Amino acid sequence: MALKIGIVGLPNVGKSTLFNALTRSKGAEAQNYPFCTIEPNVGIVEVPDKRLSKLADMVSPQKVIPTAIEFVDIAGLVKGASKGEGLGNKFLGAIREVDAICHVVRHFEDDDITHVEGSLDTARDRGIIETELIIADIESLDSRMDKLQSLARGGDKEKIFELSTFEKIKLVLDEGKMAIEADVTEEEHVFLKTAQLLTYKPLIYACNVAENELHTVSVHEVKSEMGLRDTDQLITISAKIEEDLQDLSAEDTKEFLDELGVTDSGLDRLIQAAYAALGYETYFTAGVQEVRAWNILKGSTAPQAAGVIHTDFEKGFIKADTIAYDDFVEFGGELGAKEAGKLRQEGKDYIVKDGDVMHFKFNV
Repeated sequence: MALKIGIVGLPNVGKSTLFNALTRSKGAEAQNYPFCTIEPNVGIVEVPDKRLSKLADMVSPQKVIPTAIEFVDIAGLVKGASKGEGLGNKFLGAIREVDAICHVVRHFEDDDITHVEGSLDTARDRGIIETELIIADIESLDSRMDKLQSLARGGDKEKIFELSTFEKIKLVLDEGKMAIEADVTEEEHVFLKTAQLLTYKPLIYACNVAENELHTVSVHEVKSEMGLRDTDQLITISAKIEEDLQDLSAEDTKEFLDELGVTDSGLDRLIQAAYAALGYETYFTAGVQEVRAWNILKGSTAPQAAGVIHTDFEKGFIKADTIAYDDFVEFGGELGAKEAGKLRQEGKDYIVKDGDVMHFKFNV
């Protein structure tokens, strides 16, 4: 399944322009007025990976299948959205379905594009969106905790644990902080990942800058300006440039980016940030029928990686023939790597590395 990223922000910050550029579509209206996006727009984007292209060139398979990311363009939130202002809770609900949130913050001046708050202030704009998410989570927790109270009083250990975890998170939210800032145990973290709290989702900030600022704006300075931590994921991006790139070939894209003094597109940087925020990495399968990239969580064992292909692979896992990507390329493919002693047979405890080329053996 594709990873799902929701694009949020105030109206007129460039969300729909960015969405159209990322998905190479014209699906989302991008106009100079609030709420031009009514229903969430959805687009699937193939994840660019030069390693996959290299493997395909070497193996010449019948099919090449990259991993994918699903972007959801969610209508602009405004102050008071949690209380029904603007388009209200309907779109807060849409955010609950995504794996991570990309918060687009406007960093460009343009008198022709209305700013819903009347002026440019990245820290204020960031705070408006996050406050609405926090309020929505508080209301959600209040309702859920009320229902858990009686079950917990009855001695249900699972419900006692859930209630105590929610109480811990509620204290953090009441301080105006995001749930993801809470100090939680591993058990609490596993539970919270399934709880669909808006503020516990990994958050990536996309600072939408003017075209002439893309190669000069400092990420460190923007983080400081917005009141972010060093550990927060932030990329600078120009939605206008991404829009200009969408109709170009790969060769023309590289030439265009070189002229701008940047090395990769906003899509590439956003995907890298999303993988980092979600803790994902990629392994490959490579055969004459198919060369394919697969997403797994960092720290996944070989059986867990096999389970991404099919649950039967995990259940009946025997071993995994494994070649590091660099070795696969250096020695000309599977046969050359095997002759060079670079093909390893890994068992159930093996932790898969980013870029591993794998072939699983299992019992049906």
